[in-house]
Amino acid sequence: MTGPRSQADRDALTVEIVFAVVTGALLAAVLFVAVAGPALFGELGRAQETAWRTAAAIAATAGFVYRVVRVLWLPPRRKGG
Repeated sequence: MTGPRSQADRDALTVEIVFAVVTGALLAAVLFVAVAGPALFGELGRAQETAWRTAAAIAATAGFVYRVVRVLWLPPRRKGG
């Protein structure tokens, strides 16, 4: 352990977490609308509509998790070198 974190380090971590969650939520919303488009704007049967919305929810959840993991756990790429 390197000791307690400074306030600047805690603030930077908070900003990273908020960024990850907000961009993940935006990606999830876009994916949901893109996948559920036929169910939201078309005239489908009840079973088809349920299937499209379920697929959209799965895609949105996967997109959200992917974005949060990508931002918080993967090291940033450094330009130059």
